[in-house]
Amino acid sequence: MKIAEILLIALGLSMDAFAVALASGATMKRLHLPRALKMGLFFGGFQAVMPVLGWAAGLSMKNFISGWDHWLAFGLLLAVGGKMIYEAFEIKGEEECSDKTCPFDTGTLTILALATSIDALAVGLTFSLLQVSIAGPVLVIGLVTFLMSVAGVKIGSAGGHFFEHKMEAAGGFILIGIGLKILLDHLGLFAR
Repeated sequence: MKIAEILLIALGLSMDAFAVALASGATMKRLHLPRALKMGLFFGGFQAVMPVLGWAAGLSMKNFISGWDHWLAFGLLLAVGGKMIYEAFEIKGEEECSDKTCPFDTGTLTILALATSIDALAVGLTFSLLQVSIAGPVLVIGLVTFLMSVAGVKIGSAGGHFFEHKMEAAGGFILIGIGLKILLDHLGLFAR
C-alpha cells in the first residue's frame, strides 16, 4: 500500500475524532493546551491500537475468507464510510459540558476515544486481508489523529462547530473511495 493511500486512510479515520475535538474545543472559553494534548493522545492512541486488533483478528480468519477478501474489504470500508456520512448529517442536540460529561474528563474521553476508533478496527481487518504490514500504517494513523485532534480542539475553541459535519462526511467519502479502489484493483478494472 502506498504512503498516499495510508495518509488518506489516516485522514479519513481521524475525521470522527476531529469532529469531536471541534465540538469539545467549542465548550472552552479559551484554549487549554494540556486538555488539547490529552485529547490528542487519547484519540491518537486508540486510533493506533484498534487497527492492530482488527489486523490480528483478520490474520486468524484469513484462510476462511481469502477467496472473497477484496469484497469484504470493500464492504467494510463502504459501511464505515457510509456510517460516517450518515452521522455527519444526523441531527444532534447540543450538550453542555458538566463535570461528568465534560469531554476532557478521563472517563468521558476514554469512551469518546473508543467510540471514534471503532472504524479503525474494521480498517485493521482490511489491512490483514490485503496483507499490509501494520506497523507503518498504525504510526501514521495515530500521528495524524493526534494532530487532527489537537487542531480540532484549537479550532473549536476559536470558532465553534462550522466545519464539524463537513469534515466527518469528507472522511466517509475518502474511506468509500479507497474501498472502491481496492475492489477495482482486485477485479483488474483500475490500473496501478
